[in-house]
Amino acid sequence: MTKIKALALFVGLAVSGSSVAAASQSSLEARMAQLEQRLQQAEMRAETAEKQIQQLKHQDIKREQEIASVKEANPVEVKKDGISKDKLLTLNGFDNLKLYGDVEFNVDGASRTGQLTSVRTSDNKNWKPGNNERWDVNGRLLIGLDGYRRNDNGQFSGFSVQPTADLNGSMNLDDAAFFFGEEKDWMAKIGRFEAYDMFPLNQDTFIEYSGNTANDLYADGYGYVYMMKEGRGRSDSGGNILLNKNIGNWYFELNTLLENGTALFAEQNYHGNELENDKNVAYLRPIIAWKGDAFSVAAAMETNVVNNAYGYTNDKNEFVDQSKRNGYGMTMTWNGQKADPENGVVANLSTAYMDASDEKDFTVGANALWKNFELGYIYAHNKIEDFSIEGVRASDYDDDWFDEPGSYDIHTVHASYLIPNVMNMENFNVYLGAYISMLEADKTYSSDDDSDQRYGARVRFKYYF
Repeated sequence: MTKIKALALFVGLAVSGSSVAAASQSSLEARMAQLEQRLQQAEMRAETAEKQIQQLKHQDIKREQEIASVKEANPVEVKKDGISKDKLLTLNGFDNLKLYGDVEFNVDGASRTGQLTSVRTSDNKNWKPGNNERWDVNGRLLIGLDGYRRNDNGQFSGFSVQPTADLNGSMNLDDAAFFFGEEKDWMAKIGRFEAYDMFPLNQDTFIEYSGNTANDLYADGYGYVYMMKEGRGRSDSGGNILLNKNIGNWYFELNTLLENGTALFAEQNYHGNELENDKNVAYLRPIIAWKGDAFSVAAAMETNVVNNAYGYTNDKNEFVDQSKRNGYGMTMTWNGQKADPENGVVANLSTAYMDASDEKDFTVGANALWKNFELGYIYAHNKIEDFSIEGVRASDYDDDWFDEPGSYDIHTVHASYLIPNVMNMENFNVYLGAYISMLEADKTYSSDDDSDQRYGARVRFKYYF
């Protein structure tokens, strides 16, 4: 500021000198007043210029800080499953799109052909499925696309679609759903998806009857392990609507599955009769659950509320309703890995009961996971109250103990081991799984062997991207 005042004084003196030459008659007082006025004007101009310079400096500093923040931005955080927590694609300022996927390929080996606990290949055939070992390479590649939109008040909407490419050359679909609601409060969901799991198996990799779809769960002439999945969803012949509500530690859910009810049965056969579909079924599946820090418990039921949905026509040309199916279940979980990820134990205890037309089924299972090793046991009891033997040759009856009313038990022990981070890749895991299953029959009339067993192993390659 001192330099600026000196400069202004110099300019003022120069100007005043020219004024003295032009007006020699002016008094000394007038000249000093003019000089002081010009000095004040010069100081004001200097101060204005200095303010402008300071503003430009502040703008340059702010711009440099913004550039530095962009260069030093944190990388995208990735979860253990390889899916980013942050948005990957943004089409506009409202909707977030997330593209992800996983690879799941299996190498299987089993002791015999056919379903895990089967005692024959199909109805009205020899019960013995053969002694041939089964080797198989199967799996699929899944590519998922999720969309999510959230308002400032916590209300949201979104969608999820998960097409799959199977190793057999076919294209399938896991989930395809639209949902909306309010975060941490309630949600409505419609489409193809899975509802609450009432029979969790931890990281099991090879129990064939533990599939997650509502189709082909029941195979006539095979041991049925009921696990409360008939009304869970992800059907190939219908869709479901789900409503849920969170109140503190409590969780409430109601899933409604609308589908062709005969899709539950492989080859649409039930107790020796070919089923006729008259109308679609409607499964209601209410669930109430309580979740604490480590312990959780859930109780549920599922029931078809549509009468005469499917059945068969008897020899009197009368339609016999076979669509009664009422299921009940409970599951409890202890998750010690929340507090201790390294040494914590995850344990499940589940039970389920099915009251169906001419059949009663009870299942209980327990499993535990510790340090990547899982071990579990499942017991299933089936009571067949009626079975049609029409079309079965009399000569075969003595060898076909399942073609009669009675009960049978299924015992299954399963285990798996996780090899994580193969080749130091966090998203690449290998699972080693094995099982052994024994079926014991309480035969009434026949005299053939009343037991049958299955065992096998699997290597599963799992990669998230």
